[in-house]
Amino acid sequence: MDLVRGGRTISYGGDRSQRGDLHVPPGPGPHPVIVLIHGGSWQARYGRLVMRPLAGDLLRRGWASWNVEYRRVGNGGGWPHTFADVAAAIDHLPDVDASLDLARVSLLGHSAGGHLALWAAGRENLPPGAPGVREDGPSVRPRGVIAQAGVCDLAGAYRRWRGGPARALMGGGPDEVAARYDAGDPLRLLPLPMPALLVHGTEDRTVSIELSRSYARAALAAGSEVELVEIAGAAGGHRSHIDPRTSAWAEVASRLG
Repeated sequence: MDLVRGGRTISYGGDRSQRGDLHVPPGPGPHPVIVLIHGGSWQARYGRLVMRPLAGDLLRRGWASWNVEYRRVGNGGGWPHTFADVAAAIDHLPDVDASLDLARVSLLGHSAGGHLALWAAGRENLPPGAPGVREDGPSVRPRGVIAQAGVCDLAGAYRRWRGGPARALMGGGPDEVAARYDAGDPLRLLPLPMPALLVHGTEDRTVSIELSRSYARAALAAGSEVELVEIAGAAGGHRSHIDPRTSAWAEVASRLG
């Protein structure tokens, strides 16, 4: 299946949602890789196509991208399958037939995908038996993580949304399924073994910037390396982060190295 130049769809599991689009720049490589994780309230009606513009921009900048799909609420996802799929998609990179530099892998997620990117970045701190745990550790160890308008504080989101999508994802609230939040809330998996970049609009009405602020405070207190970039006004609108023409994306692109 032809996508962006050099793109192909690859399955990492048996379910139709366990697949991703790999885009690789021309040239011999090996190429640095960014794992793209889309948002959409973890709901089945939203998919990875929304991240395709970023994949194209990354391609022009010399980055390979692995734009992953995963089971969501409504098509077999939610706890624990959504988490297990994201981990499996990242761990599949060494099995991909492409010239990829697996020492230069970064994670990038938007909105609910920002939650999953930060969660995946903290996999080394997962409790035993949690989805995403491997006895020998993750097969890919990212060197950085980026959350765009991310649901960085899952318990905080539950409180703000009075359950809402967070309850649908986790099957309950922090007081009802506490062990799930211990294993699924990125704020509880600190400190991270890599730098984190958070980019969030101050007037975002879909995901409050306070969720990124609370994560940044907790990360700094835990000794993590974290940077929070706040985008003022309409330029920080929720979907502006996945439009490569915007200043919100420019903040990310300027930090890719």
